[in-house]
Amino acid sequence: MLSSVLRLTLPLSVFVFCVLMLLTNCDRSRHETNNSKIGSEASLVGAASSPHPGSLATSHPNMVFINGGAFLMGTSDGMPYEAPVHQVTVKSFWIDAHEVTVADFTKFIAATQYKTEAEKLGWSGVFNRKSGEWENVSGANWRHPDGPASVPGEDEPVCQVSWADAVAYASWAGKRLPTEAEWEYAARGGLVGKKYAWGDELRPNGKPVANWWQGEFPQRDTGEDGFIGRAPVARFPPNGYGLYDTAGNVWEWCADWFADDYYENGSSVNPSGPAGCATGKLRH
Repeated sequence: MLSSVLRLTLPLSVFVFCVLMLLTNCDRSRHETNNSKIGSEASLVGAASSPHPGSLATSHPNMVFINGGAFLMGTSDGMPYEAPVHQVTVKSFWIDAHEVTVADFTKFIAATQYKTEAEKLGWSGVFNRKSGEWENVSGANWRHPDGPASVPGEDEPVCQVSWADAVAYASWAGKRLPTEAEWEYAARGGLVGKKYAWGDELRPNGKPVANWWQGEFPQRDTGEDGFIGRAPVARFPPNGYGLYDTAGNVWEWCADWFADDYYENGSSVNPSGPAGCATGKLRH
């Protein structure tokens, strides 16, 4: 189980999810936004007019409306499954301005008495900063993301939630998980051909603008950005669409099944991911 969090969209389109326990040899897509790089091939092609930066919805508090359009998804210098760069078109959608917080998730738990998968199992995966390895830690869950002695701040992104947990929360909130394509389109913030969510410089004006590991990984995190480990949401400037933490801080769940070769075979219009789990290969 991974220390993933979620950001939600409103169900403006019809998306059908199979809420299943994760199988041993398959997974759902997540965006590893703890890595500040989002793809050097990022580009928008013929996108519709963009929302005003930082504009929030009045009808949907803490959400931002993203005008649909076409963009180049993927990167040519990342992991093999992030290639090839290919043009994708998405419809307009609403998306949360920041990750779901511990306070948000607490309201869900209080209203539904839901038990997360980590709570049912009695353990989850925690990154050990001393060994530089992921370890199974008893008592780790959303209430105690780094182990039983840890307590997250209410304004931190909620962690230690599985994909099934994320879908349960989204259903309760009257929203849904974004597709991988929607998430990446929104995360780029309208920038064309930039290396990061904010531009080409890792440290604009000499300062970090996202929460990422500075120093020697995994031996030493200097905390140059002001945080060791997770940061509370919205502590860094938003991207061009008014979305916070689209790079850095935590992983975020998407709706899609994952497949190594999906970028080579997937749809180019409103893609919703592979049809199902097929041991890392796209099911045709």
